[in-house]
Amino acid sequence: MTDLPEAVSQLADKTLLLLDDDAPLRIRLGRALEARGFQPTLAGSVAEALEAIRGAPPAHAVLDMRLEDGNGLQVVNALRERRPDAKIVMLTGYGNIATAVAAVKAGAIDYLAKPADADDVARALLAQVDAPPAPPDNPMSADRVRWEHIQRVYELCGHNVSETARRLNMHRRTLQRILAKRAPR
Repeated sequence: MTDLPEAVSQLADKTLLLLDDDAPLRIRLGRALEARGFQPTLAGSVAEALEAIRGAPPAHAVLDMRLEDGNGLQVVNALRERRPDAKIVMLTGYGNIATAVAAVKAGAIDYLAKPADADDVARALLAQVDAPPAPPDNPMSADRVRWEHIQRVYELCGHNVSETARRLNMHRRTLQRILAKRAPR
């Protein structure tokens, strides 16, 4: 599947719901997917996405996992009720195994960590359901995965350094030094 726009043009239904609360990313990804042949509807909140699904449930969806007014899994469930055959891809800046499993159990066909480019998203949407996904071209480094995990636990602990350090079984000062640094690439 080297020519993505050609593969999209062969689809009977090209409708796509794109849900992300990051407006620049949403607009940029929406334009890129439209250039590849999809017909995107953009939503910036769970409420907007649910309204779009009530109107006309799309054949495809690209949903952010964590939003200000809820969770992308709410939209997965609503879309599955209205259109069981929809292909759903979850996007998140906080990739971890638990959320990936929850997304797939809810009905997503793939789970991509941000920043995912439009080609990665289109490939995931066009992949055969039973086919194993191709390995990523540029996976996150081990340092980046570690940093993401620490940030996630820190956020879940309400930004409490001592509680986060206890849960991660590391010294509080070490954690403070890690949190003060920029994210690795």
